[in-house]
Amino acid sequence: MRGISYLIDDTGKRKAVMIDLSDWGKFWEDFHDVLVSATRSDEPTIPWETLKAEIEQDAAQPA
Repeated sequence: MRGISYLIDDTGKRKAVMIDLSDWGKFWEDFHDVLVSATRSDEPTIPWETLKAEIEQDAAQPA
């Protein structure tokens, strides 16, 4: 695939990938978001109403 290069170890296994940002840069932010999301998949969730109440409470407090 154009703009994608793999670094391989002595046994031929892929160890890293290099992405040419001049070819794929417009997708980098989406790719990064997916990676961040995957690393957080085991974190506990907060119900929307709870989060919304916390945000509203923080916004009501003077700076």
